Amino acid sequence: MHGGPVLTSTEEGPDAEVGSGPRGEAVLTGATRAVVVAGAVLSAGLLVVLGVVLGLHWGSGGPGGGAAPAAGSVDAGFALDMQAHHRQAVQMSTLVRDRVDDEDVRTLALDIALTQQQQAGQMYGWRELWGLGQGRTEPVMAWMSGLEGHAAGGHEDGHGGGHVGAVPADGLGAVGDMPGMASAAQMDALAAADGEEAARIFLQLMVPHHVAGVEMARAAAQEASEPEVRALADAMATGQEAELTVLWDMLAERGGPVPGV
Repeated sequence: MHGGPVLTSTEEGPDAEVGSGPRGEAVLTGATRAVVVAGAVLSAGLLVVLGVVLGLHWGSGGPGGGAAPAAGSVDAGFALDMQAHHRQAVQMSTLVRDRVDDEDVRTLALDIALTQQQQAGQMYGWRELWGLGQGRTEPVMAWMSGLEGHAAGGHEDGHGGGHVGAVPADGLGAVGDMPGMASAAQMDALAAADGEEAARIFLQLMVPHHVAGVEMARAAAQEASEPEVRALADAMATGQEAELTVLWDMLAERGGPVPGV
């Protein structure tokens, strides 16, 4: 039931693939899934195009004529780092859908993949609108450094990069070191698993991923300057907090975390 090889690219952009196994199913037929996935990818692409068009129309400013967020702002940093965070969630969701028959897990994974793919497209479009592109000029998570209630040393998640708000000691850092991110070994474990074991690994990896994502989103909802960024960040935090309860319950129902992952 395995799909293709694990994708490990960290290229900035909204077009991480969303897919599923080739078989039909009770919730969505194979043809319907293809239409839904294609629609989500098209929506993300349209958001990017819209951002570019608006950027050409307004130049470096926003629709209100004000200055666009700078590269070192909360808005810009959140839009870039959360894109990377979302891409891994989409990748994990795609992997598990190719490896399990559990319809509840497959449905949850599809919802996460489509939602976060669309949100990544929005954030990509914003950065194009602001004239920043997708290149990294600021350290990973630097936008959270010094934010009250979200500073380095506040939250240890046990996965990925440790503290939310921690800035790399040198250079720009790696997106794989962001809080909540699954390690390469953990992604390999998910890719190698099947059935209930794959479902359990997916759920246990998605919990810290969501915990860190909620904290990042809450920080942006409070500190970003653009109303659209604050609104999306608040919606992300609310949605992922609700999903955390579902993730914990589903993991417990399936025997809890897989040891050693």
